[in-house]
Amino acid sequence: MSLVPAARYVYTPLNELKAGMVVNVYGIVKFFKPPYLSKGTDYCSVVTIVDQTNVKLTCLLFSGNYESLPIIYKNGDIVRFHRLKIQVYKNETQGITSSGFASLTFEGTLGAPVIPRTSNKNFNFTTEDHKMVEALRAWASTNISPSSASVKLCDVQPMQYFDLTCQLLGKAEVDGASFLLKVWDGTRPPYPSWRVLIQDLVFHGDLSHIHRLQNLTVDILVYDNHVQVAKSLKVGSFLRIYSLHTKLQSVNSANQSTSLALEFHLHGGTSYGRGIRVLLESNSDVDQLKKVLECAGLTANQCSDGICQSECEDSVPTSSGSVSLYEIERCQQLSATILTDHQYLENTPICAILKQKAPHQYRIRAKLRSYKPRRLFQSVKLHCPKCHLLQEIPREGDLDRILQENATKTPDTKLQNTSLYDSKVWTTKDQGERKVAIHFVKNNGILPLSNDCLILIEGGTFSEIHKLANKFHSVIPVRSGQEDLELADLSAPFLIQDKVHHYGCKKCSTLRPIQNLNNLVDKTSWIPSSVAAVLGIVPLQHVFVMTFTLDDGTGVLEAYLMDSDKFFHIPASEILTNDYLQESMDVIMNMFCPPGVKIDTYPWLECFIKSYNVTSGTEQQICYQIFDTTVADDVI
Repeated sequence: MSLVPAARYVYTPLNELKAGMVVNVYGIVKFFKPPYLSKGTDYCSVVTIVDQTNVKLTCLLFSGNYESLPIIYKNGDIVRFHRLKIQVYKNETQGITSSGFASLTFEGTLGAPVIPRTSNKNFNFTTEDHKMVEALRAWASTNISPSSASVKLCDVQPMQYFDLTCQLLGKAEVDGASFLLKVWDGTRPPYPSWRVLIQDLVFHGDLSHIHRLQNLTVDILVYDNHVQVAKSLKVGSFLRIYSLHTKLQSVNSANQSTSLALEFHLHGGTSYGRGIRVLLESNSDVDQLKKVLECAGLTANQCSDGICQSECEDSVPTSSGSVSLYEIERCQQLSATILTDHQYLENTPICAILKQKAPHQYRIRAKLRSYKPRRLFQSVKLHCPKCHLLQEIPREGDLDRILQENATKTPDTKLQNTSLYDSKVWTTKDQGERKVAIHFVKNNGILPLSNDCLILIEGGTFSEIHKLANKFHSVIPVRSGQEDLELADLSAPFLIQDKVHHYGCKKCSTLRPIQNLNNLVDKTSWIPSSVAAVLGIVPLQHVFVMTFTLDDGTGVLEAYLMDSDKFFHIPASEILTNDYLQESMDVIMNMFCPPGVKIDTYPWLECFIKSYNVTSGTEQQICYQIFDTTVADDVI
């Protein structure tokens, strides 16, 4: 490839990205999902990159053309993105495709040829780009640990997830939801491979060649969304299969003895980057694989069928070994939850956890025997991140009583129509001619439109405030103080936005006058945390508080879950007023703990739990809390 003069592009470091920008960036791949068909008509790929600023950026890339998305083979590859749009979602900076998006991918290995991977035949690549790639390679070699997910067949173990680089020897459709791939990488697995019966299948591939290779080949079953990709693969192509799962299966042989065979599965969904990629033959991993395959193929051809068969039979481990059939059964279901950190931790049986002292952290795989509260709306509480106080959410009747008590005080005319707000007062015709004052907060001296406007209300009832919250951006209940308007009562919400109530901690807050709202630069977005900060409020978080009874077959323990929006992917602050979110949570819990069926059919939950000591009087007990765990994307 010649490096020719081309248009000069400016590349933005990842620590300088701002929402709304359309940028060109370089980065090293930390995580990726191979392209998969989204719920619409486009293909999607998720890529997390990092650069020398050590800032990460997650990119959600969409295209109607599978080949137009970045051709990434493994973590550590280097990507160049042109015309990437930057946005902020849930307080996280993201990159998304914009019009004209284009990408190049390079091997991240020091010393490897700098060859761009792309389906686009027209692209610019200059000497400056070459320097950028080499600089990122050098930085990554000393600052990023090399990817360790790739495993050869000779090193695989039962109950393992790994990436496999291999060649496709044959394929066949098993049924509508599963597809067979016969592959090899030139090495021999430590266990015999479980074989799919292909007599009744339409098989594509050279069976005589596969037979000569004997136990160097393995059968992989792929499921669900990966079937379409598997169908399109060409026999002889080189593949990387991501997050391949192994498990042992007991097999009854002709002499009635029981042996164990190793199964290979690529489960449905895209969690942990599951997927399949065809590798270009110019890739250095393919070049290395070809050399291994050539050597292994020569050896296989020289080996007589009788010798190879006897070697195979001698190597079969039987069920008298250390792997229990219970462990085999445990492995046969995917987890309905995934771990967001600490994946290096090994699973610990619950029976062992119950014997250990606190504090400690564990990774467990268990089933949800039961949970409390059963009425899920009762699980939502208010939590103070500062003093850790948990309290119930006030009921509508209690809020109405609190607001009515504050409505007995007549608005002070001296506190109306200030530089911060314009005021309007009216007198109700019932309830003893109650006076209600509404103060419309201005933005740089100008009243904004109602959907951007914050109003302060004195003397309003619960129903009146909610009617106004449907029309205006935000509402703050206030009352007249001696020198300024002040918050009515932190027993009630300090801010109401649509149907969401924001509360503050009575114990930790030090209230400041309403005029402090002048300190907010942006008087249109009314971010609750910003409003709370200028008014001296420590905001309470809406959280789910639940108790899970977990059973892994070796023991049972109760673990406490406290989560605002990460575990269920559902905001606790919105669920009480959103029927759709309530139904979604019901679906998740009924899937975790299906009513009317045996626990054997429940899905496995993979969780991190931490133990801690709790003292009550003179008694001390160990409690457990779930953390860094979330419902799998496939479940939601």
